[in-house]
Amino acid sequence: MPRQLVDDIGAVRLDDTLDYVSGVSRQNNFGGQWDNFAIRGLAGNENTGLGFLLNGFAGNRGFNAPRDTANIERIEFLKGPAAALYGSSEPGGTVNIVTKKPRFSAAHSVETYIGSYDLYRLAVDSTGPLTESLAYRINAAVEDRGSFRDKIDSERQFFAPALTWVLGAATVLNYEAEYLRQKAPLDRGVIAIGGRFDTVSRTRFLGEPNDGDILIENLTHQLSLDHQLNDMWRTRIGLAYKTGTLDGCSTEARPALNGSVLTRQRRYRDYTSEDLSLQAELIGSFTTGALRHDLLTGFETYRFDLDQRMQRVNGSPYGIDVFNPVYGQTPPPLAPNTDTSERQLNTAWFIQDQISLSERWKLLAGLRIDHFDQRIDSHRNNTVRKQDHLARSPRIGLSYLATPQWSLYVSAGTTFRPNTGIDRFDQAFDPETGRALEAGIKYESADGRLGANATIFDIRKKNVLTRDPVDSNYSVAAGEVRSRGLEFDLSGRIDRFWRVTASFAYLDAEVTRDNNPQLEGKPLLNVPRTSASLLAVREAPLTDGSRYGIGGGLSYVGERAGDALDTFKLPSYTTAKLLAYWRISDQLRVSLDVDNLFDRTFYASSYDRWWITPGTARVITVGLQAKF
Repeated sequence: MPRQLVDDIGAVRLDDTLDYVSGVSRQNNFGGQWDNFAIRGLAGNENTGLGFLLNGFAGNRGFNAPRDTANIERIEFLKGPAAALYGSSEPGGTVNIVTKKPRFSAAHSVETYIGSYDLYRLAVDSTGPLTESLAYRINAAVEDRGSFRDKIDSERQFFAPALTWVLGAATVLNYEAEYLRQKAPLDRGVIAIGGRFDTVSRTRFLGEPNDGDILIENLTHQLSLDHQLNDMWRTRIGLAYKTGTLDGCSTEARPALNGSVLTRQRRYRDYTSEDLSLQAELIGSFTTGALRHDLLTGFETYRFDLDQRMQRVNGSPYGIDVFNPVYGQTPPPLAPNTDTSERQLNTAWFIQDQISLSERWKLLAGLRIDHFDQRIDSHRNNTVRKQDHLARSPRIGLSYLATPQWSLYVSAGTTFRPNTGIDRFDQAFDPETGRALEAGIKYESADGRLGANATIFDIRKKNVLTRDPVDSNYSVAAGEVRSRGLEFDLSGRIDRFWRVTASFAYLDAEVTRDNNPQLEGKPLLNVPRTSASLLAVREAPLTDGSRYGIGGGLSYVGERAGDALDTFKLPSYTTAKLLAYWRISDQLRVSLDVDNLFDRTFYASSYDRWWITPGTARVITVGLQAKF
């Protein structure tokens, strides 16, 4: 997804882009506190979401505020298993976010946006040379946003400086940093009563405004050194350091309703994480007889620390009338619930070889071996749990170039992903493992302006965390799931004026084994069987030399399981988007975006009938973008 499409969509969050990629479905986003989605029906950790990459490094281990797009150059949706290169990941795929880099030609821009529900946003992008060998880039954004939801307001500050230092003709040093701070209440959404979604207004907040905001702060540093050894070989060494904190109180629904009074629980969370990783790679080409090899091999190690402390209390005296809410009640006292420290140590070696068997045939083979150590200290129970695993993640693929525009491929691979946390016996969980098979066909127009692909796949995953049948406050690593289906994506220009993006997915994703027999055969939570999208934009010149753009899009999401037992369904929905802009000159642009054009009431995701996230009401945003 290039920056052009991110701008067409008007996306300021990673979450805003998800509707326009096949097989991507929204999951429980922890009351708006982080990104969470599934690829090909398979989600990551239910508490922290699907792991994604930032410039090839792990981008969201721990607790992270929703990703801002201010410094994003493109978003790579990597379908299928990527563990052979990147290690811990989902077999459905992962996402790599590529950030904007410093340039040695000066360019500056300022963007400001005003929208519905008191949305105010300002973004700055500045790049240029500091010396003949040193260039900088600074991206920054501040945002103050209201909501169609009662009592919900948020603030965000984002700052991302970057430096590129050309040390010589063959050596470049890059440094990138990010700081993201978000303040927002934790909003679990609405509840379903008697299987109906329209009983409680989509605007009704069922928490407690006096709890204040959840504060999330994320700080990232990335340093990489690239060196060209010769015309055929180059090396890269990279170091990344990331910290995260989440702190604050929340009041959330509990599964009990007495008449119209909802029982609630109150929680205080104090979470911190620290992530340090090192990568070293060697990339090059060589020949053996008639075969050409494109080789990538390397080493990676990381240390990840996660501290989780939570206090909580349950009780009906803190309940709320869902039809006539009265806020400002005296909060009940909190009691200790969770107090753990977890450390993960991982060391890996990987190799991948793409072999050109002929002009038309290519073979890809790769292997990664990870040695993983985990230690979890439960401070409440004074227990220590340790485990270590050796994981092998191979992959193999074969492609055939049928014509200069059409190619066919098949591939297979395996994955693993550590499970964080402990069960009710203070035991650590075994890692998830997965395997995936797929075959597809790809098309690229002769001028390279239009591309499409169609894929069929079958994926299996084991050791999936599921609720403990004895105590639902805990999990067990007992589940097995399967996802199979087909996808179609098309993107690019169909002529000099029109650019289009289209997607379609059919997913059959279900639980095949579980500790709870009632879950077996049930569809995976929040995963629609069918979904589709279309976005079309026409850009053309006006007689005065300026240019205009106008377009729109439709996004369809099918019916989905609303809870793990599939006792109710989230209804299907279709939303429409309208966009328009006037490029007054090369330096000045005015934009208009209307999301959910017809103000459709829909439900984006849920965890169960007590935590249902309503989709955003119609939002109109006007923007001004200036370059100088």
